[in-house]
Amino acid sequence: MTYWEFKGRELINCTCEYGCNCQFNALPDKGHCHAVAGIQIDQGYHGDTPLGGLKIAALFKWPGPIHEGHGEALAFVDAGADEKQREALLKIMTGQDTDPFATVFAVFASTIETMHEPVFADIDFEVDVEGRSGRLSIPGYVEMSGEPIRNKVTGKESRAQICIPDGFEYEVAEIGSASSRTLGGPMQIEISDKYAQLAHLHLSTHGVIHTA
Repeated sequence: MTYWEFKGRELINCTCEYGCNCQFNALPDKGHCHAVAGIQIDQGYHGDTPLGGLKIAALFKWPGPIHEGHGEALAFVDAGADEKQREALLKIMTGQDTDPFATVFAVFASTIETMHEPVFADIDFEVDVEGRSGRLSIPGYVEMSGEPIRNKVTGKESRAQICIPDGFEYEVAEIGSASSRTLGGPMQIEISDKYAQLAHLHLSTHGVIHTA
């Protein structure tokens, strides 16, 4: 098994209301889960293959709770990645070279029944974790935008966090509001003003690397 590790930032939008029951070992509030995810890798490697500066994204659909499986997924890999980097990123995203269920990639991969052919594309992705804002655009496939949750009366930004010290994705996530829509491709997703999760990631073959 080739060791990998990276630091990065993510923006994820799903069909749950703010809070996302899945983060608390509960069932999705719509009965199903549709999600769009974008990740910027700031530093990282897979064996001797550098991954810093690359971007990845994915679409997910589960007909029921994630743990019941029967999921559908489409992975996007930065068009700027060379052949070795593409292979490395796809291995990470599909849970390979990873301890069993140690990362969100490995957990999700175990629930996917239909994995579409990966797309190598220009991924326009920006995310400000502390500002709870970001955007993802993959021409011909998907657009996502995220912003802070706002007080319904005053319009003032409202800040909330989820802390999961022993999780398989992050230690602390900022919670925002996001909308996504697919533009084409094999999967159709539309989400309006629902749960957004923004987090700093530090993941490896063995799972989350915790801050001291």
